[in-house]
Amino acid sequence: MTSFEIIKQYLQLGFTHVIPFGFDHILFILSIFFLNSNVKSVIIQCSVFTLAHSLSLGLTAAGYIIPPSNIIEPLIALSILFTSIENIVHNKINSWRIVIIFLFGLIHGMGFASALKDIGIQQEHFWGALISFNFGVEFGQLTVILAAYFLIGKWFSNKTWYKERIVYPLSSGIGCVALYWTIARIFLTI
Repeated sequence: MTSFEIIKQYLQLGFTHVIPFGFDHILFILSIFFLNSNVKSVIIQCSVFTLAHSLSLGLTAAGYIIPPSNIIEPLIALSILFTSIENIVHNKINSWRIVIIFLFGLIHGMGFASALKDIGIQQEHFWGALISFNFGVEFGQLTVILAAYFLIGKWFSNKTWYKERIVYPLSSGIGCVALYWTIARIFLTI
């Protein structure tokens, strides 16, 4: 394979890891979006998330850390649950949110590494494939953010009823799914 083919393949794999196959990832990004639907703020938070998951993905894919999936997968579900609850409990972004999102990004990156291990990366293309995969994930995240903004945020986020009619019900639904995943991932990986 040529370098161009590797880049194209892993860009696509990163993107499809979010859309359409990354339902948990989509719910996490939406949870970030719902607390503050300001696109700039959400993109900054998602970029911090991407930086963190790129770091842990690289370290895990290179074999420097070997996290047990029976711990990582429930933690990913718990991160979604946490952000959905945060949307219900808080009215604005707290100063510590970026740190929390960075930590969650580290956890999600370890989960992404298992997807890359299943695919396999040829050693001579490792860095190109890894960087391309991360860019693909970032493009997927931006697509989710922009879709949420143009379908919901642009039209409703300034309405007085936005939190009550959109954020609370959607975050509650996301939280219920995440709670189910947490329980299932704990008991199915024992």
